[in-house]
Amino acid sequence: MIHLLFTVIGCEMILIVLLLFKTPLRKLVIMGLDRVKRGRGPVMVKTVAGTVFLVLVSSVYSIMNIQERSVEGGIVNPTDQVLMSKHLLEASIMGFSLFLAWMTDRLHHYIRELSLLRKSMEAVKKQSRGFDDAKNGASEEAKAMEEELTSLKAKVKKLESECETKKKDVKAAEANTEALRKQSEGFLLEYDRLLEDNQNLREQLQSLDRGLSHSDSKKNP
Repeated sequence: MIHLLFTVIGCEMILIVLLLFKTPLRKLVIMGLDRVKRGRGPVMVKTVAGTVFLVLVSSVYSIMNIQERSVEGGIVNPTDQVLMSKHLLEASIMGFSLFLAWMTDRLHHYIRELSLLRKSMEAVKKQSRGFDDAKNGASEEAKAMEEELTSLKAKVKKLESECETKKKDVKAAEANTEALRKQSEGFLLEYDRLLEDNQNLREQLQSLDRGLSHSDSKKNP
């Protein structure tokens, strides 16, 4: 059993060394441990660890019994001494084996967490670079929009000035129209006055004609 435990400890130490240093074999070890932790693997590992722990407790209990017998007898039996040394060696190896197994599990867990953290950081960096690119593109679009807005403002100002000019032209035309209207009204009034004067003159001429015709009729008889 001691030879088997030494073999297990050697394998565990090799696994720890492979996990500590970044080599091509490290990925294979991680993949192997990932497969072990899937399905029934964890149950089997816990069962083996529990069995080793029970054997460890049994060895410790045997050591305590041997010590009690030695204390009660006052004489150290060579057989008990050999058994005690054997149980102590087995307990030490089993405890060290469990410790190395726990260390291997923790190293694998932390390496996986570190790998996931690196992947998430790379994703965040890519996302931030995408945001920066989008921001740069947005800034260029904003500059183009600002330039377009400036040109539109210039066009609006030009149109406003043209509109003011047109308003002044319209006001001048309205003033000319009003002056022409007043002038035409004056012409109409003058025309009416001339018609009235003409009518008066006609009436005067008619009255003179009647007076002359009446005087001529008196002279002829």
